[in-house]
Order: sequence, then C-alpha cells, then structure tokens
Amino acid sequence: MSDKIDLKEAISIGIGGMVGGGIFAVLGLAVSIAQGGTPIAFLFAGALALITSYSYAKLSKKYPDRGGTVKFINQGFGISIFSGAINNLLWISYIIMLSLYASAFGSYAPNLLEITSDKTVDFHIYASSIIILATAINYYSIAVVGKIESYAVIIKLVILISFIGIGAYGLIGNENLSQLAISNWENPLQLFAAGMVIFVAYEGFELIANAAPDITNPEKNIPKAYFYSVIFVIILYIIIAIVTVGSLAFDKIAKAEDYVLAEAAKPMLGQIGFTIITIAALISTFSAINASLYGGSRVNFEIAEDDELPNHFLSKLWNKPIGLLITAMATLVLVNILDLESISTAGSVGFILIFGIVNLVGYKCSKDTKSLKIIPLLGFILCLIALVILIHQQYKSNLTGVLVSAGIIVLCFVIEWIFKATEKAKNN
Repeated sequence: MSDKIDLKEAISIGIGGMVGGGIFAVLGLAVSIAQGGTPIAFLFAGALALITSYSYAKLSKKYPDRGGTVKFINQGFGISIFSGAINNLLWISYIIMLSLYASAFGSYAPNLLEITSDKTVDFHIYASSIIILATAINYYSIAVVGKIESYAVIIKLVILISFIGIGAYGLIGNENLSQLAISNWENPLQLFAAGMVIFVAYEGFELIANAAPDITNPEKNIPKAYFYSVIFVIILYIIIAIVTVGSLAFDKIAKAEDYVLAEAAKPMLGQIGFTIITIAALISTFSAINASLYGGSRVNFEIAEDDELPNHFLSKLWNKPIGLLITAMATLVLVNILDLESISTAGSVGFILIFGIVNLVGYKCSKDTKSLKIIPLLGFILCLIALVILIHQQYKSNLTGVLVSAGIIVLCFVIEWIFKATEKAKNN
C-alpha cells in the first residue's frame, strides 16, 4: 500500500483542517460583530488566507518537510530566539484552537442532553470530557485518529452542503432575507475586524504543509491543494453565512450565538434540523480536537527537535510525545477560564501573526522559491494591517482577549530568551 498522497487526499487535508469546529464556534460571533455584512467578513478573512496560501504553496514545494510551518520559519530566520518564539506561539495557537473546538462542543452538546439544570455547568462538563476522551484516543492509536478524521470530513461536508441546499430553498419569501441588505451592514472597518476575529475558521489549510513530502507530483499538486481547498471553503462559508443571516432574526442569532448554525436549521426543518446540525457540530468539533491534539503534540516535538525548546519535550509517555499530555492539560485550563470571544481573538491574533511571518519568509526566499515577490509582500502587509485593526476593535469590546493575546506573545519570547540564555550558560 502506497504512503503517497494524491491531489484529492491533499485537498481533503486542507478542507478537513479548515472545516473543523471553527465555523460552528465562530459564526454567531461573526454575526454579532458584522450583522448583515457577515458574508463579507468571511470573504475578507478568506482573501487573507488565500494570499497566504501562495507563500505556503511556494515554500512547501521548495522545502517539503513534515515540520511544515516550523521548518519554514527556521528556514527564513535560522535557529534563533525570534524563530523559537514564533514556533512556540504556533504550538500555543494549536492549544487555543483546541480550546475553541472544545468550547463549541460544550455549547452544542447540552442541546441534545442536559446533565444538570445549569447550562454553564453542562458546558464545562462536556468541554472537559471531550478533551479527555480525545487525549485517550490519541494515546490508544494514531490510526484511529486518522480514521475518525477521514469519516468526519465526509459527514460534516454532506450535512453542511445539505444545510445550504435546504436553507437556500427556505430563503424564498423569508422576511429575514432583508437583513442581508447593505443598510444592515456594519462599516467596512468593522466588517474587516469581524473577519479577523473569525480568521481562526480558515487556519487549517497550513496542515497541507506537513503532508507536502508525501504528495504525488508536488510541482502541480501542492499549489492546487492549497488554492482549491481555500477557495472551496471561502465559498462554503459565505453561503453558510448568507443562509444563516437570511433565515434567523438578529435577536434570535444573538440569543443562540454559541450554537447558531443549529438554530438556523429550525425555520426549514424544525427540531429535526436543529438536532441534525447539532450532531454534525459534535462530530466536527470532536474530529477537530482529535486531529489538533495530534498536530499540536507534533509541533511541540518538532520545536524541541530543532533545539528551540528543552530536550525534555523529546521524551515520551506511553509511547507518545510528552507534548501530547501537556497540550491536553493546557487546553483543559484555557477552555474553562476564557470565554468564546477571548479564545477566538487569541487564536486569530496568533495565526495572523504567524501567517504574516510565513509571508515574510516567502518574500525573503522568493528567489529560491521562484515566487512573485509582490504576493508574499502583500500578504505580510495585510497581516500587519489585520492585526492592528483586530486589536483596535477588540480593545474596545473585549479587552480580556487582547490582554491574553499580548500576554501569550510576550510569554513565548520570554520563555525562548530564558531557554537560549540557559543553554548558552551551560555551554560556556
């Protein structure tokens, strides 16, 4: 049996990475910020992802490595405090994404089965339990993780595309369709800020980089895998946003913010639709947690292997990298202390900064990768603008999220500086 990955499988990795728990977690949040302009917010975020995917495609072809983003950053900046800090930020951003998925699971699950009379208590029970279950599966078998992910991608796409089809039909004559009118859009700056808050819904395309060494006919298939998967997801998200905003009144969307996609199925299919979308959300977020736990522990291992974290992280527990347990424990803490918007903001800030750095690497290495310099440069500038706008908007409405994001970035640099200083002292 061949270990090679064909174009269809490579595209599936990209789509599966993006259409994880993100859309279920952040759709309601996007509407609360962008209102009727939510589809435009998803378009802005998708455009940034598409431009960044150009740098990823060129770097993946030239420097194929299972370390993916970690190796690209080291290629551009060498093994240094800066590269180590950014790579540590990548690992922590995986933990934030895990928290986001677990948060979505905890919000949807009580709609099927209430454990207690308090939804907040139920949220914490479900969010924590799913992390523990996924960790146990990762320790039991990586093969099981892969099988869950491959089936989950098909199930969630079938359900989401069905939701779009039925939802589009249900929009005919729906009085809420007027909510999509330009008069209900927020100002362009606010729409862009909304897109950046929910940017985490697109970050998963970078997983293609980890699979790059195994992709057949890499010269043609690597760029196609990135571009086809990102364009498909942009279209998918925009249509989902249109159906949701056109189906439900803004006050109902606000009330069901954490599980809005399930609520949006009610006007067309009633309680059955609500239940089906809830089940799809649980399958999606569970598979995303499974895959991201594996990915996060692998990133942690790669960073330690490149001597940007202590060698202790190369050790194993029950035949798995110790980073798996640390990643799971950190996720448990985050999901139980931060709200959804703060988690989403911290994740978006982390990935926009990382993608900005990857675009900068794409610019620096453009001669070697035979890239058009202007595209990675544009990606880098847009990522910087996106960061400024996102932080400015969130500073006014969600100071906690901004402080958490800043604290994480500073912590990454401090930890890396201390580690490098300690290593230097040992060698002298």
